[in-house]
Amino acid sequence: MLFSSLSTNTILTAALSLLLARLSCSFLSVPDVPHIATYFGTKTRYEEVNPHLLRDALSVNKSVLKPPDTERCSPVHLTAVIRHGSRYPTVKNIRKIHKLSELVLKEASGGTGVTRDWLHNIQSRWEMWYTEDMDGQLVAKGREDLHQLARRLSILFPSLLSEENMRKRRINFLSSSKHRCVSSVEAFQEGLQQHWGGRKVQYIHKLDDQLMRFFEHCRGYVEGVENNRTALAEVEKFKQGEEMEGVRRRMAERLGFPHHRITPDLVEAAFFLCSYELSIKSLHSPWCFLFDESDAKVLEYKSDLKQYWKRSHGHVISSLSSCPLFHYVFRTLDKAGRPRRSSEASPEPASILVGHAETLLPLLSLLGLYKDKTPPTADNYNTQHGRSFRTSEIVPYAANLLFVLYDCQRGPRLQLLINESPVRFPGLEAEDTPLYRDVRATYRHLLDGCDYHRECEGRSGGRGPNTEL
Repeated sequence: MLFSSLSTNTILTAALSLLLARLSCSFLSVPDVPHIATYFGTKTRYEEVNPHLLRDALSVNKSVLKPPDTERCSPVHLTAVIRHGSRYPTVKNIRKIHKLSELVLKEASGGTGVTRDWLHNIQSRWEMWYTEDMDGQLVAKGREDLHQLARRLSILFPSLLSEENMRKRRINFLSSSKHRCVSSVEAFQEGLQQHWGGRKVQYIHKLDDQLMRFFEHCRGYVEGVENNRTALAEVEKFKQGEEMEGVRRRMAERLGFPHHRITPDLVEAAFFLCSYELSIKSLHSPWCFLFDESDAKVLEYKSDLKQYWKRSHGHVISSLSSCPLFHYVFRTLDKAGRPRRSSEASPEPASILVGHAETLLPLLSLLGLYKDKTPPTADNYNTQHGRSFRTSEIVPYAANLLFVLYDCQRGPRLQLLINESPVRFPGLEAEDTPLYRDVRATYRHLLDGCDYHRECEGRSGGRGPNTEL
């Protein structure tokens, strides 16, 4: 009896140990994430927008596709406008990080009453490993971002992103010429091959900066916003305001520095360091402890102010500069949705366009998305906490804008997804997937107008607030 009892206890103990080990592994499978990770603006990881991907990077929710229940529908075309994946800092930010790290490594002592473990980790273990030759290049995690996105989309749209369509070169791939975008469009094609079990990839993308970097070629935008010192007046005012001063003061106190030693550039460098260590290495960096959540919200708002007034609704020319891409998308959808004779070739099933946050934001603005009733300014931070314009959620690394065209009984229908979640077209909020003709009617003023040469070459301004769109 004693032996039997011991044997039973041993088995129960072993079973319990195995269960605890599995539970432990399950919890450990999601790495430690900084408490401020959802506030990094355009430097936010895609997983912060879709946290379920931290547990399963290939998790797909097919219920996001919402053709009407009352009709038989099948997807016939996908146009995807995608931002590049996670990248290294640019040279400009690497130099700021170097300046910050030298100061902290040599002189920081920690403020009174402050737990100094994180500072000890910076000064004794952290090394300045960023080098100028990295200059914005795609990192290994960035390639994974695009591999995984490609595989998820091929699960969501198996008839469009199929091996046969890829082999027959029926899928169109376009990219910005920037190396991080080229590497991303290559990684997307690799991800498709991985999904199909293939190994060798023959890249078939083309480069088109007129389409994917339209903002560089629009004179009205370059002169009216990019090179216009007054265009970002709200950003400069906020940088000198009480909210940013509070962040600087608290950071200086945590490091044991006089307030004047911490400049706005050094605050930004530390915040970026926290974001880069997470997006590149999946690390909870000790630099993150320089900020609490209220600090992070202020810094996110500063970033959003910049993007709003530089790339979005703040100036009408910013969104109008995306006219070439807007027209390209709708020409592609027109071809895919028009009736055809049986002898005609089938339309291309998918168009994959890889660019930048600066590519996506003007196009989203032109479509009328994320336009709050009250624009963000330097003076209304406290009333903007519920704003829809949050770049952390709109354009993280690998952000994507998906136009899904369906062939339905009543005619073609179009659905919009942003970062793999359904979004309704402004003015057509009653339906997830309105008739394509209704979408075209909603944007008729842009389809008939939005002339790139008139808007970009005929204007010298773009300095006033957007009152047209």
